[in-house]
Amino acid sequence: MASRQIKMPVKDESEKEVEEVFSQRKRPEAGRYWLQVDRQTKGSYASAEAAQSAALAIKTGHPIVSVVVYDAKAGENHVMELVKD
Repeated sequence: MASRQIKMPVKDESEKEVEEVFSQRKRPEAGRYWLQVDRQTKGSYASAEAAQSAALAIKTGHPIVSVVVYDAKAGENHVMELVKD
Protein backbone atom coordinates (compact mmCIF):
# COMPACT_ATOMS: atom_id res chain seq x y z
CA MET A 1 0.00 0.00 0.00
CA ALA A 2 1.38 3.42 -0.94
CA SER A 3 1.76 6.06 1.75
CA ARG A 4 0.00 9.40 1.34
CA GLN A 5 1.48 12.74 2.19
CA ILE A 6 -0.85 15.10 4.02
CA LYS A 7 -0.36 18.82 3.59
CA MET A 8 -1.15 20.86 6.69
CA PRO A 9 -2.51 24.39 6.25
CA VAL A 10 -0.12 27.23 7.04
CA LYS A 11 -1.15 29.24 10.09
CA ASP A 12 -1.21 33.02 9.89
CA GLU A 13 0.20 35.30 12.57
CA SER A 14 -3.31 36.65 13.25
CA GLU A 15 -4.53 33.21 14.33
CA LYS A 16 -2.03 33.01 17.19
CA GLU A 17 -4.02 35.41 19.35
CA VAL A 18 -6.93 33.20 20.34
CA GLU A 19 -9.35 34.25 23.05
CA GLU A 20 -9.18 32.10 26.13
CA VAL A 21 -12.30 29.98 26.46
CA PHE A 22 -13.62 29.59 29.98
CA SER A 23 -15.34 26.45 31.10
CA GLN A 24 -16.91 25.24 34.31
CA ARG A 25 -13.49 24.33 35.65
CA LYS A 26 -11.82 27.65 34.86
CA ARG A 27 -14.03 30.65 35.41
CA PRO A 28 -13.21 34.27 34.56
CA GLU A 29 -12.17 36.68 37.27
CA ALA A 30 -15.26 38.07 38.92
CA GLY A 31 -15.70 41.66 40.02
CA ARG A 32 -17.18 42.61 43.36
CA TYR A 33 -20.72 43.26 42.06
CA TRP A 34 -22.52 40.46 40.24
CA LEU A 35 -25.56 40.96 38.02
CA GLN A 36 -28.03 38.11 38.47
CA VAL A 37 -31.15 37.54 36.39
CA ASP A 38 -33.53 34.89 37.74
CA ARG A 39 -30.72 33.63 40.03
CA GLN A 40 -28.27 33.18 37.17
CA THR A 41 -25.12 35.30 37.15
CA LYS A 42 -24.90 37.21 33.88
CA GLY A 43 -21.94 39.50 34.54
CA SER A 44 -19.66 41.09 37.09
CA TYR A 45 -18.74 44.73 37.59
CA ALA A 46 -16.11 46.59 39.57
CA SER A 47 -18.44 49.40 40.69
CA ALA A 48 -21.94 49.34 42.12
CA GLU A 49 -23.11 52.12 39.80
CA ALA A 50 -22.18 50.17 36.67
CA ALA A 51 -23.93 47.04 37.95
CA GLN A 52 -27.06 48.97 38.94
CA SER A 53 -27.30 50.76 35.60
CA ALA A 54 -27.02 47.44 33.74
CA ALA A 55 -29.61 45.90 36.06
CA LEU A 56 -31.99 48.81 35.55
CA ALA A 57 -31.66 48.51 31.77
CA ILE A 58 -32.58 44.82 31.94
CA LYS A 59 -35.44 45.45 34.36
CA THR A 60 -37.00 48.18 32.19
CA GLY A 61 -36.84 45.95 29.12
CA HIS A 62 -38.11 42.85 30.92
CA PRO A 63 -40.15 43.86 34.01
CA ILE A 64 -41.25 40.31 34.91
CA VAL A 65 -37.79 38.80 35.53
CA SER A 66 -36.03 39.05 38.87
CA VAL A 67 -32.93 41.26 38.63
CA VAL A 68 -30.52 41.38 41.59
CA VAL A 69 -27.16 43.05 42.16
CA TYR A 70 -25.10 40.90 44.55
CA ASP A 71 -22.21 42.40 46.52
CA ALA A 72 -19.73 39.51 46.80
CA LYS A 73 -17.57 41.17 49.43
CA ALA A 74 -20.39 42.18 51.80
CA GLY A 75 -22.65 39.23 50.92
CA GLU A 76 -25.70 41.44 50.30
CA ASN A 77 -28.39 41.32 47.61
CA HIS A 78 -29.98 44.47 46.17
CA VAL A 79 -33.21 43.66 44.35
CA MET A 80 -33.98 46.00 41.45
CA GLU A 81 -37.58 47.20 41.23
CA LEU A 82 -39.27 49.60 38.86
CA VAL A 83 -40.75 52.75 40.35
CA LYS A 84 -44.38 53.26 39.35
CA ASP A 85 -45.29 56.83 38.46
